[in-house]
Amino acid sequence: MYFVYILRCADKTLYTGITTDLTRRLAEHKAGDGGHYTRAHGAKKIIYSERHADRSAASRREAQIKRLTRDKKLALMRPLKAAH
Repeated sequence: MYFVYILRCADKTLYTGITTDLTRRLAEHKAGDGGHYTRAHGAKKIIYSERHADRSAASRREAQIKRLTRDKKLALMRPLKAAH
């Protein structure tokens, strides 16, 4: 199982990635082992994640999310409103 996640950085920017273990990956980002972007911007916390059956599906979804605007990324966290 793979996860696509959005991480909030210390400077309020967002980072999107994939992993098999959210807890381990966040610890890596915080330790400065998670990549150049999060090392430079300071990883804070994972604010969103989705499960995917395999790496291929997770990678496709990661690419989709990376193309979204910041507002649309943040909207992923909001529950859908029931239609009346």
